[in-house]
Amino acid sequence: MAAPREPNSRLRETIEAVGCTFEALAKDVRRVAAENGEMLQTNKSAISHWVSGARQPTGRTGQYLAEALSRRSHRTITQVEIGLAAPESVAVEPDQDPVLAATDLGRADVERRRFLAIAAFTTAGVAMPLAYDHEAAARMLRARTGTTLVGAEDVDVVRQITAAFSAADERLGGGHGLTTVTAYLADTAAPMLRARFPTDALRRAAFGAVAELAYLAGWKHHDLGQEGAAQRYYQVGYQLACEADPHGHAAWMMRALAHQALSLKQPHHCIDLAEAALADGLGHIDGQTEALLHITHARAYAATGERPHAARALLAAEDALLREDGPQPSYSRVSGPAPSPATPPAPSPTSPITSAPNSSTATPSLVGIPRSTSAFTPSRMPTSATASRHRPAPMKRSPPGPSP
Repeated sequence: MAAPREPNSRLRETIEAVGCTFEALAKDVRRVAAENGEMLQTNKSAISHWVSGARQPTGRTGQYLAEALSRRSHRTITQVEIGLAAPESVAVEPDQDPVLAATDLGRADVERRRFLAIAAFTTAGVAMPLAYDHEAAARMLRARTGTTLVGAEDVDVVRQITAAFSAADERLGGGHGLTTVTAYLADTAAPMLRARFPTDALRRAAFGAVAELAYLAGWKHHDLGQEGAAQRYYQVGYQLACEADPHGHAAWMMRALAHQALSLKQPHHCIDLAEAALADGLGHIDGQTEALLHITHARAYAATGERPHAARALLAAEDALLREDGPQPSYSRVSGPAPSPATPPAPSPTSPITSAPNSSTATPSLVGIPRSTSAFTPSRMPTSATASRHRPAPMKRSPPGPSP
């Protein structure tokens, strides 16, 4: 005989705190579900069963319950907080509310650091953007009506904090300030996205700013060698970026996921992801950002031994760099190791731009994600006469990693 489940005291206490009846909460859950295209029959008996621990919400009902409680309390309430998910099991699902996902990750980082630190990097997680339903998430996010009005200065503060901790990471490395960044993400930045915005442009800017902060948290985990946690922040950053800019910023976050996987010698899904990023980004991004997408595409091809395709991708990167079509956006600058402040040396014959990238020999400052592109400008590119454009150096084939 199965042992009886423990009552869900967290859920009971949260319901008592918001001051609503089981019947009223059940009605709220049905309303949230209907907004997301589901017709549920949730009633007060179902709520009672969840509180007593006799049953658990199924499917996406737990998300709807957390959302219903969030609306009543005028703050972010996650499934972790109401006892429907454990901090150590925090994962980013394609159909998950990205604001709640960011809050869950940040709180898990602060409260249960070890469980997130030992989270496993997965090759399946690399492909998350390929199955992500942005429209469904957008409907859920836009259905919310906050009571706080957010202004441009609030968004500017998020950007300033991101810039400050990004600079600290450049100077000190080793994930410096990670706890502060993740606490700010969970307690201030992500909840801000539930508020009202005077314009849609400011709303997009807010989602973009928080996406950059989430990416920075992921990069700090990467600095500490915690690749599973880094991957989860990159996934959340991608989801938030879709609300900010589904073309350029979202494409950049797909590149981040592919770049991480390639650095770990796990090329599965990376070609598809790089191609999806280019399909979304081309025509919407500046030349320097586009060049970095092409370089990741080239790395993905090189990692699977497809040398002609890698060479063509590198030529596309060179062509993109020769364009002068506007400033590079902040999202493609806040990442990766900083170059030396000194004037960079002239390009060598073995620059990754003039030879196809190899998973073991590519120069990180170019094939990686530079914070500044001062060493990656058209003036430093070899000319067509000296670049050996049509004869890239031969590469060793890098065997793909194990299947997930």
